[in-house]
Amino acid sequence: MMVLFRGFLAAAAATLFSTVQSAALQQVTSFGDNTSGTEMYIYVPDAVAAKGASSDVPIIVAIHYCGGTAQAYYSGSPYAQLADQYGFIVIYPQSPYAGTCWDVTSTAALTHNGGADTSSIVSMVQYTLSTYGADASRVFVTGSSSGAMMTNVLAATYPEVFAAGTVYSGVPAGCFYTGTVDGWNTTCAEGQSIHSQEVWAETALNMYRGYTGKRPKMLIFHGSADNVLYPPNFNETIKQWTGVFNMSVSPVSTQTGTPSSVYTKTTYGNGSVVGIYGQGIGHTVPIMGDQDLAWFGIA
Repeated sequence: MMVLFRGFLAAAAATLFSTVQSAALQQVTSFGDNTSGTEMYIYVPDAVAAKGASSDVPIIVAIHYCGGTAQAYYSGSPYAQLADQYGFIVIYPQSPYAGTCWDVTSTAALTHNGGADTSSIVSMVQYTLSTYGADASRVFVTGSSSGAMMTNVLAATYPEVFAAGTVYSGVPAGCFYTGTVDGWNTTCAEGQSIHSQEVWAETALNMYRGYTGKRPKMLIFHGSADNVLYPPNFNETIKQWTGVFNMSVSPVSTQTGTPSSVYTKTTYGNGSVVGIYGQGIGHTVPIMGDQDLAWFGIA
């Protein structure tokens, strides 16, 4: 899977702004509970740092793909440049495993306060809120491939932490379960894990049993030519989140050619779940920073 992402940075870099940054990506070595040994990197724009503790600053957690690193996702995605422009903080977690995929496969990872990668990433958020006085009501999460899987899992295991998520080529939360840390689930990857809306919703809800509070709205991207995490995973993810929100899996609106000619945008229920499906797009769906920030309410 690592080989398949060699072209990721080149594809994603086309979306970057040419803004020259003086702030830099920094590693944080002590940020609280970190049972899994996940590494934390953070980007704080100069203007945000100069404000000191400020309750109006949003946070975006940006999660890399298999074979990637925090540095690679920082360099190959538009979030740091957008942070300079719009004044938010970006957390870039880094997987502790040899292939740098994320643990979205173990029971611990799929459990609220389970002590796996999910808990470590939430510790990073808590550290950032405490250190920079950022806005706890505006914490968002996004990721590509394995990072997209982690985005779905975080939205299910810690719905109280995240206000919204954007998912670039992922699978439903729980779909990749193997019972091991850092496993690979071929059945799920190849789009053969087909379940009802009710089953997928219950899978997500069981990750934080008894929780009845607000849940993050979800924007799901996928490509029709994805040969890593096959296209059926798009519809299964839509089933999951519409089920969580108790909405119909039939869209209330369908817009072709949105956000560009090869994409179709479908909106569900009250708009808390939106899908963007790219015809002919492979596994590397280009990161659409403008769509993300609009979804997050930042821009």
